[in-house]
Amino acid sequence: MPPGKRGEVDEGARPDVEGDRISALPDVLLSHVLSLLPAEEAVRTCVLARRWRHLWKSAPALRIGHLHKHKPKSVGALRKFVDHLLLLRGGLSLNKFELRLGGFSGPDDVPRVNLWLRQAVMCKIRVLKLYLHHNNAYIDPWLELDDLPLVSKYLTRLQLRGVRCHASFLNFSSCPALEQIEFEYCNVSSAQKISSEYLKCLSITDSVFGEDSRIRICAPNLVSLHLDDPWFYTPILESMPGLAKAFVRIAEQCHDSCSKLWDPHQHCDCQYCNSSDNIGDGADNCMLLKGLSEAKSLVLISDLDLFIFKSDLRWCPTFKKLKTMLLNEYWCVPDLQALTCILEHSPNLEKLTLQLFSKGPKHKVEMNGSFSSMERSVGISEHLKIVEVKCEVIDERVLKVLQFLCTFSIRFSF
Repeated sequence: MPPGKRGEVDEGARPDVEGDRISALPDVLLSHVLSLLPAEEAVRTCVLARRWRHLWKSAPALRIGHLHKHKPKSVGALRKFVDHLLLLRGGLSLNKFELRLGGFSGPDDVPRVNLWLRQAVMCKIRVLKLYLHHNNAYIDPWLELDDLPLVSKYLTRLQLRGVRCHASFLNFSSCPALEQIEFEYCNVSSAQKISSEYLKCLSITDSVFGEDSRIRICAPNLVSLHLDDPWFYTPILESMPGLAKAFVRIAEQCHDSCSKLWDPHQHCDCQYCNSSDNIGDGADNCMLLKGLSEAKSLVLISDLDLFIFKSDLRWCPTFKKLKTMLLNEYWCVPDLQALTCILEHSPNLEKLTLQLFSKGPKHKVEMNGSFSSMERSVGISEHLKIVEVKCEVIDERVLKVLQFLCTFSIRFSF
């Protein structure tokens, strides 16, 4: 330090306050620390000292409704705070905007939330998260987003929970940087398509799809897909040539059920049984497997009474890139035709996992198969090295599958 008179203080230096090391940090680092706090707590730091008065405004993230050990507040309870918060920040750039809501009731609540979202997008946010919390899994009413396109050249990630999205919003063509979208307990039933040519990762969990028709998912550059328990009618997946991995689970909320899958003697007029749907080349009938056919890793799980996958097998594509695959008991009941078909159409498969009558993630019985060195069946991939079978107990149903695998020269010891 240059010599100076005794008692002089360098104007650019931070005060050396005993026990207050935080105040010695640069403003950029303090702003980052404030971005990790709930916005309600970050704003309160303005009373600590003159230097802190406006620091909260430069925090790169706003996390509203995150107060620790407290349930998320309703829109009405947050309204005054959020209105003033966004007004005082002005148009300062923002990396992340996260809003957690406990509910809404007043006639102006939904328009107010939509206004907050538009204001946040104008701040050039890269991550937008909106969560509506309910005490139970079923959310009604949904928080309805404006039927307007989302327009941002900065947004890279969108996470929504408990909202209803309409057709214009679900067209993400005006978001060229948007690569990751997550829907949880959302309602997209009024749309005909979810589309984005830029999207890389798409996750849709426990969300409402079409009640009268099928929604199409058009994301040609998708790399990762997670589709878990779609409600009502299963969506149609369009071509995804760059798909690396996909998880698809069709479960109890799906309406694509067939009585004959339980009892062959029952009368059923579902799409699977209707002969008018069983003709042609399957271009418009193969709902999931055609869109998944370029994947390198697949998890395909279904309840036993749902026909989607078995219907698709009538026009089963070839999975030329597929290396690893996990299937549940759906593919082995009531017979093994579905399993046989998909194995025959996976010529480069290296690892197969069968999760039989056991939801996991932990299983009481786990077996690894080994191949006979003398011969290998032509009906299975010559690259297959690992076969795993996971179950709760080895009963007649599991033994039937093991015996079938033996026909491919795969042996199990237990």
